[in-house]
Amino acid sequence: MVEAITATYVQQDADWAITVSGHGKELTARAPGIIAARDRADQLVEELGGEGRNTVVHLINGSALDFTSTYMTARLTLPKLPPLEVPPPGSVPKQQTAEKAVEKPAVEKKPALPTGKQLPKAVEEPKPVAEPAPEVESKAPAKPARA
Repeated sequence: MVEAITATYVQQDADWAITVSGHGKELTARAPGIIAARDRADQLVEELGGEGRNTVVHLINGSALDFTSTYMTARLTLPKLPPLEVPPPGSVPKQQTAEKAVEKPAVEKKPALPTGKQLPKAVEEPKPVAEPAPEVESKAPAKPARA
């Protein structure tokens, strides 16, 4: 019979305490945030071992639904970013003006390519066309056409 492994999560301030129990053993750990706690629980399950694939039940306050809700909310919530500043049309953002000022003095010439790697000139003078050689007459008689 397959024994389920239980991972219990308890929030302690900003951290989470994790207790993983199964196969007659119990392991504990702490992690900063529910996502890191879930990853740490997977590591603890691997440490417990067991034959084949283990079934793990994740619980917060004794409820798998509470864990799933908390975990998915954390996974799907976007990080809070400062609002994007859009410059008025025609103006140059401060970063670009500073970058251009730095780029101007640092003008570098490209190194010359090796002879075999150089591209041909765009326009070359046409070469004179050699006159075709006169045809040499063959002394062998022509073969008659087959009917």
